[in-house]
Amino acid sequence: MTQTVAEVMTANPVVTYPETPIEEAIAILGEHKFSGLPVVNERHQLVGVLSNQDILERQEGVRPPVFFWFMDAVIWLENPHHYRQELHKVLGATVGDVMTPNPISIRPEELVSVAAHKMHQHRIRRLPVVNSENRVVGILTRGDIVRSIAQATAAE
Repeated sequence: MTQTVAEVMTANPVVTYPETPIEEAIAILGEHKFSGLPVVNERHQLVGVLSNQDILERQEGVRPPVFFWFMDAVIWLENPHHYRQELHKVLGATVGDVMTPNPISIRPEELVSVAAHKMHQHRIRRLPVVNSENRVVGILTRGDIVRSIAQATAAE
């Protein structure tokens, strides 16, 4: 695959903002049949990703961490900090509360094969495409990569 991400990506993707109400973002995902959205700040710089997985985790609720009492002391078998993070996500009212921060991204000049490797390595379904100023210029999905492979195969 010698194509660049810029040749395969969807340019100018629909984005959302951290302060967007979560219900509004869910409506955008449903209306466009997207599985995720880049989350940007007021300068259009990438700050997170909102995925269907984030929404499902919010709906699923939280499970309290496992602990036991031993000689008047609480012994945590799981990290209680993780519980607080999950609780914040479940109770979140905005995209910023529910999104995954600091997402993995890719530059438009990278090869599609590099993008495919990143997606596989990190088990993600989409990569926001950012320029040198970290501004979102596109999105690359697994489907985009498969379509580019199919087109290359058909052209041979």
